[in-house]
Amino acid sequence: MSSSAATGRPAAGIELSREQGLLLEIAARTVRERWPIERVREHLETEGRGEAAEALEREIAELGWYGIAIAEEHGGAGQGVADLVPLVEPLGRHLVGGPFVATQIAAAALGAAQDTGLQAHWLPRIAEGQPLALALFEGDGSWDLDEPACALRREPDGSLRLVGEKQFVTDLGSAAGLLVSARGEEGPALVVLEHHQLDGVERTPEVVIDLTRRSTTVRFDALAVPGDQAIVGAPALAALRSAQEAAWLLHAAEACGGLQGVLDVIVDYLRSRRQFGRTIGSYQSLKHPTVDLLIGLERARSLLYHAATVISRPESSAAERETALRMAKAAACEAFADAGDRAIQFHGGVGFTWECDAQLYLRRALWLNAQWGDPLHHRRRLAGLLLA
Repeated sequence: MSSSAATGRPAAGIELSREQGLLLEIAARTVRERWPIERVREHLETEGRGEAAEALEREIAELGWYGIAIAEEHGGAGQGVADLVPLVEPLGRHLVGGPFVATQIAAAALGAAQDTGLQAHWLPRIAEGQPLALALFEGDGSWDLDEPACALRREPDGSLRLVGEKQFVTDLGSAAGLLVSARGEEGPALVVLEHHQLDGVERTPEVVIDLTRRSTTVRFDALAVPGDQAIVGAPALAALRSAQEAAWLLHAAEACGGLQGVLDVIVDYLRSRRQFGRTIGSYQSLKHPTVDLLIGLERARSLLYHAATVISRPESSAAERETALRMAKAAACEAFADAGDRAIQFHGGVGFTWECDAQLYLRRALWLNAQWGDPLHHRRRLAGLLLA
């Protein structure tokens, strides 16, 4: 696989297969043409998803992206989560929001859940392009998903009831269903709800730092859950672990793409802005930090594609997978946030205004930084893994 997925060209030392290269080329061109920065700006002023975003999501579904990492028996292409990386990088580079990444995380969870009924019901629908939203995080801000406060209670009559609150549920309005984590009698539990089951459930829109996201708080007040829609015990824990791995990898890919995007903004400005009779990009005080950002991008991409390679190998141990994925997530999100901050500084006073595109990338960087563990969180876990 190549570390230059956002550019559409393989980098030295990392190879793309013919299929991956073709997929990368199509993804980069599609997103670049369908979602320029003007579309992002329009989306910011639109309530809900908006026509342009919905059109892009339909095209992504028609291109078959949703089914790439889904088994052939369920209508997918039978590839792995690692093969989604060349698709997600362009999404990050061009500030695409939408349900694609969350749906792939949900699909990874269902694929590992050992529940053939739910797999047969949902995975073909996902492969066709029907998105699933995620309700995994809560008000305590914890990134450890094993012990949520949200509860799946068994009533005296044997029925199941979902009680609790979930935050940062993105793109719920366009989702066909919702994957919810909860605490059951046998440990962690997952519930997969159809969209119509959310009728009457309290939903409160959230304003988050990344304004391209449509985020919601969802409150469950003893919502009835059919038994065949719940995954409990060891299968639920396995599903959460798989979701976690997919999230770390895909958020790292999105951050690498975003880092390339904000570097485009920086370089364009340094080449066009003139001061004292010369372009400001010729000054070492701006040129050298920009090179540092490029080095950070290459380092993050190297770790990203290393992680993709590790999780693609059946012989990789759980510790090897976790180490590679945590390193990729920490490096990519930290480098992206640093680049977004530098972009605003380089633009001077205009960098702090709404009209400057640099702030849109910084918002995305801060959002990704806080999703599924920030760099400090991952490095604390890495210390134990590397020193064991």
